[in-house]
Amino acid sequence: MTPVAIVGLGCICALGADYQQCLQTLFAGQRRFGLPSRFPAACEVSQPVFEVPDSFLQHDSVPGNLSRTCRMAMVATWEALDHGNLDARTLARHRVGVCLGSNIGVTSGYAVAQNDTDAFLLPRDRFLATNPTHLLADTLDLSGPQQTVANACTAGSDAIGVAAAWIDQGICDAVIAGGTDELTPRVYFGFKSLFINDEKPCRPFDRDRRGLNLGEGAAVFVLASTDFCQAHGIVPKGYILGYGSTADADHFTQPRADGKGLRLAIDESLTSAGLAPDAICFINAHGTGTPDNDRVESHVLNKMFPGRPFLSTKGYTGHTLGAAGPIEAALTLGCLDRGRLPVTAGFETPDADLPAQPVAEPTMIQGTVALSQNLAFGGSNAVLVIGKQEEPGCV
Repeated sequence: MTPVAIVGLGCICALGADYQQCLQTLFAGQRRFGLPSRFPAACEVSQPVFEVPDSFLQHDSVPGNLSRTCRMAMVATWEALDHGNLDARTLARHRVGVCLGSNIGVTSGYAVAQNDTDAFLLPRDRFLATNPTHLLADTLDLSGPQQTVANACTAGSDAIGVAAAWIDQGICDAVIAGGTDELTPRVYFGFKSLFINDEKPCRPFDRDRRGLNLGEGAAVFVLASTDFCQAHGIVPKGYILGYGSTADADHFTQPRADGKGLRLAIDESLTSAGLAPDAICFINAHGTGTPDNDRVESHVLNKMFPGRPFLSTKGYTGHTLGAAGPIEAALTLGCLDRGRLPVTAGFETPDADLPAQPVAEPTMIQGTVALSQNLAFGGSNAVLVIGKQEEPGCV
């Protein structure tokens, strides 16, 4: 795959209202969690979540009558366009698509009617009005392809991979790509019923890990071709160098025990990037804090990248479902740019059954290429190879 330029980036999650604020909080080691505040969560055992404060969503160009998922997508998109010094008129002169991952976004439309007129919209119209992909394409008057990916927790990474392929294949000059998902009662209690939530702040890869914490947020990348960048004098902020996607077809919720699907996805991503494993300087793991996920990832990383530093950023963001991949890809690029990794929040006690352990203290890195990987219900695996602004390749 030809390297696809990242020309703009926006991010909103529990870490911060924008990308730079997210990075500042991440490297400060701060964790912003609490019990759900927007819906009743009273039950015998309540579990912490990583919510986005309502104040983060206050934006002059973001209507207040949209679903929360759409509002977060718009906040991240406007930041990404501003980050790339782009506007709607510039995009309108090119073939620009939209590809977003979202699992909750289009299902929340039936609960967001804000007035009597909305209440009488046909189900189809309400679905489109709360679909973040359709909303962004319509708002920006874009004529390129539109796609919403909704395959659980790899949705956002897969959306970025699809968008990169559109550019690599000459279908688009640029694509707005990423993911967005909100925290709802259905999600909170649905996951609670699976008994995979931790009653404490999550502890990825820790001996005492008990499960995940849910979160919400959005991250949006503006990806573009070399010709697009040259036409507008844009210096890329980074690159999508490769992408791999596989399906285990093994279990509804658990990853395949031997990690075969994840290994294949990593191999595919490296092959598409034309890179060997030695080129990877660190890995941002899926790292949910569930016993099965962390065990599989640890064994795979130990086999494929022995001694290579890795971390999980979910201890800072919670599991943001369809937005997880893009948020983690954004934080991965931020770590590359700063040349260092934060501690893996929540990891304190090594698990003797895990052959590889995440970074437990701030760690300096040397290199320009990293992996960001996600696993999902249904056995999906998605891996992105991300390069910083300099010529790709480890130093």
